[in-house]
Amino acid sequence: MSFRLLPRLAGPLLLILLAPSAFAQTAPAIGAAQRPAAPAERPTLRAVALTQPLQIDGRLDEELYRTVQPTTGFVQVEPRPGQPASERTELWVAYDADNVYIAFRNWESNPKAIVAKEMRRDTQSMWGGDDIVSFILDTFHDGRNGFQFALNSIGGRDDGQVSNERQYNGDWNTVWNFKPGRFESGWVVEAAIPFKSLRYAAGEEQVWGFNALRTNRAKNELSFLSPTSTVRGQQGLQQTSLAATLTGIRAPSGAKNIELKPFAIATASATRTAPKTLSGDVTRDVGGDFKYGITQNMTADVTLRTDFAQVEADTQQVNLTRFSLFFPEKREFFLENQGTFQFGSTGGAAATGDTPLLFYSRRIGLEQGRTVPLSAGGRVTGRAGRYTIGAMNIQAGDDDAQTSGALPTNFTVARLKRDILRRSSIGVMMTERRGTTNTLSNNAAYGVDGTFAFFRNLTIVTYAARTEAHGVTARNNASVRAQLDYNADRYGLQLEQLNVGRNFNPGVGFVRRTDIEKSYALARFSPRPKKNRYVRKFYFQGSLAYIENGAGRLDTRNRDVEFDADLQNGDKLILFYDGAYEHLANPFRIASGVTLPIGSYTWDTVHVGYNRAGRQRASGNLFVEYGTFYNGHKTAFGVSSGRVSVTPRVSFEPTYSVNKAELVQGSFTTQLAGLRAIYTPTSRMFASAFLQFNSSTHAVSSNVRLRWEYQPGSELFVVFNEDRDTTARSFPEPTNRAFVVKVNRLFRM
Repeated sequence: MSFRLLPRLAGPLLLILLAPSAFAQTAPAIGAAQRPAAPAERPTLRAVALTQPLQIDGRLDEELYRTVQPTTGFVQVEPRPGQPASERTELWVAYDADNVYIAFRNWESNPKAIVAKEMRRDTQSMWGGDDIVSFILDTFHDGRNGFQFALNSIGGRDDGQVSNERQYNGDWNTVWNFKPGRFESGWVVEAAIPFKSLRYAAGEEQVWGFNALRTNRAKNELSFLSPTSTVRGQQGLQQTSLAATLTGIRAPSGAKNIELKPFAIATASATRTAPKTLSGDVTRDVGGDFKYGITQNMTADVTLRTDFAQVEADTQQVNLTRFSLFFPEKREFFLENQGTFQFGSTGGAAATGDTPLLFYSRRIGLEQGRTVPLSAGGRVTGRAGRYTIGAMNIQAGDDDAQTSGALPTNFTVARLKRDILRRSSIGVMMTERRGTTNTLSNNAAYGVDGTFAFFRNLTIVTYAARTEAHGVTARNNASVRAQLDYNADRYGLQLEQLNVGRNFNPGVGFVRRTDIEKSYALARFSPRPKKNRYVRKFYFQGSLAYIENGAGRLDTRNRDVEFDADLQNGDKLILFYDGAYEHLANPFRIASGVTLPIGSYTWDTVHVGYNRAGRQRASGNLFVEYGTFYNGHKTAFGVSSGRVSVTPRVSFEPTYSVNKAELVQGSFTTQLAGLRAIYTPTSRMFASAFLQFNSSTHAVSSNVRLRWEYQPGSELFVVFNEDRDTTARSFPEPTNRAFVVKVNRLFRM
């Protein structure tokens, strides 16, 4: 495929996007045939129709709770799979013309043992350490996707989108109301989710998939309404193919829903132009986002003069490899429906890191660490029967390259995926980067992929992709991957073959390394000892990664052996051995003043780690490493994912790591330190101050951020960013500084 063929694809794609009604007519009624048949033991719930809205006050004192029998019967997944939950959980599902209501009454024999430390929205610490209830709505009843919500007893909440039962986008935020409460024998929570915040199949009468999870941290217990795979723990909630069936909901048409979210922003910024001299500027701007429901299950989004100044700063990393670092996307416009544009990957924790991404949204609006203005963009995402459709077009850059740092560039992404069999899919994807005034950056990528899920634990993932770039030969510009993953509670097996050509370079993607032919194998045995007071589960795991270049020369080999022990109190012990081989075809500058010469190197490393459970007031992952490294030795130690909860409103999150290496060519030490202080006065407001020091880049950076959701979906941000250079003779000199105030307002019609 060449650039000349791209216009030919635009016509059919435009026809698909502008004529969704044609697809809607072919959609199965109420998600019928496309839903995998659920086992007979899966529960069925019926939602209760209400004539008046519920008062979301966390009291459960309305007539609904007195006259309607709750759903109960939660079943343990941990620590005794298949046994009834040790504490009673009561669940109600209701609806009216505007909202779906979910309510829980969580009985607790020892209310003083309830763990609740997090009031912020969208934090992993709530999932890792608090007592929570969470539920998922498979609104298309396809056994693959869903909207997930979670709450604790003091107002902490999380919402996200699930794609393909394993790809979780926790940065997706929508508008919904909630309120927790306490009673003498436990805690309760009520939630109201507007139909306008969901997407669902065509038709008034709905059949959805539904499942719910409750965690009890004092007992380290997980229980589900409909049991899921034990190996996935809390993530088992994402297995919508194992969910219960929810009937009885009569939903309004989602077509013609309109959302408008304008914003105004003021920025005072300064950049160092000479030693001890900052040159500043003050700017003001307005813009906004527009959302339109084309059909009940397809939405168009338009963004104008998009600004991401309120986005949290990246967590810095130390890089002792020859390859690029990966940083996650944090910008709201690119996060919604992110799963639609994922290509050729299971998205699981077993991903080895060398698999390229055909679409990496940080390529849009960021150029070599500099922010590039986005003039306008549009996106259409949704479902039509068994098809998932996504298309995106963004215009970035400015005619004045000296001001913006980049010439005008247009980015296009198109994705089409079809569900097949019970839980499988096949799809195609195309991306294009095109300079509107300069063709040197022109690039196109396209590929086909498939995900095939069999039984409960077996998944096969494969893709084939090619790229085309201006002035680059068409040879060695392809990438192919095939992976088999069997992931059961007691045994695990993963086999992978990955090829990435020397000239494979998606202009809107991410490639860690090219010119490789990789073979990978992993085997796991994880028994559960009977009646052990201290250990819940052991993990014995071994893997081999063997990477050659295109000419057949061995470039990398990793032989890893790991032993883990999950303790009954939630802690985890990790012992890890890595036997590594690396061939350097070119000199490698690993640190300032230290360059490794061309040659082959072999080393061995032993890693010992201890992860303290998040339910503790002080938690985190401690580790120490020692071994040979290239032609010398290396010692490393540190703490990651640290958290100290002073009160539910005040907490600190420290991180620190040190690498000390002694090589033939010289010695060096890298340090990475960070501390985030968090104050959460209410569940809709928090302030954080994040300070980082990275010795390898000689930088100290700070990010102070206030976020206040003053009404659902509408926010005020106040942000201060500063970077300092530690190589300055005096106190680290500032290199840039910015103060930002941004406010937006959501209007729903």
